[in-house]
Amino acid sequence: MNSIKECFEIILNGDRKNCRLASLAVRKVLYRTDNDRKKYEEIQEQVNLAPENYKRINEEWRQVNFVKAISVIYFLHELDKGSDLCFPWFFQLLENKNGIIRYAAVRMILHELGPLTVHIRCPGKNSIVSDVLPPHTADKILFSLFVSLNQFLQHLWKPEYKKYKYFKDLPTNSYKSVLMVLMKLEEMCGKEYIKYLENEYKKLLTNPPNIIGTA
Repeated sequence: MNSIKECFEIILNGDRKNCRLASLAVRKVLYRTDNDRKKYEEIQEQVNLAPENYKRINEEWRQVNFVKAISVIYFLHELDKGSDLCFPWFFQLLENKNGIIRYAAVRMILHELGPLTVHIRCPGKNSIVSDVLPPHTADKILFSLFVSLNQFLQHLWKPEYKKYKYFKDLPTNSYKSVLMVLMKLEEMCGKEYIKYLENEYKKLLTNPPNIIGTA
């Protein structure tokens, strides 16, 4: 397994044993000392294709190995492709009953929060991220993520969760995974910015957009 592309071909098509070995090999290939530009092109290709390739997988063990492998290389995806590129897929993963898959999804979303919150954490400071992902674009993505997370949390809510006073006591499930992302979002953005998002969300609920269909 000498390349990222070869690893993912085995992950998607190999037997159970080789699929797991290929998933583990992804990290080794990634951190291998070389100046192979093709490796980074293959990483970006695999991340861009991840949602579609995941749809092809039927076996849970293959899903686990695939998502784990993608989560290892995800931080090298192209910012200019849009930081919300995989968000719909992440929400699908967050609802998965397998904790390894959910945790990988949480890791990938938390990675996205880094570049998305640079302008909030370091106001007025120029960065490479700001050139590719302007603050107004990042704000729109953060608001969309905030709304989606809250709506998803409402969808996952069960009355029995009321008895848990602390986050750590919640059962390990999709609800806890989504709540983990929301808590990290507040930590990185700060309470003032979260209050702004909450107010914008309330406006959206009070005055939903007027969508006029065409015949």
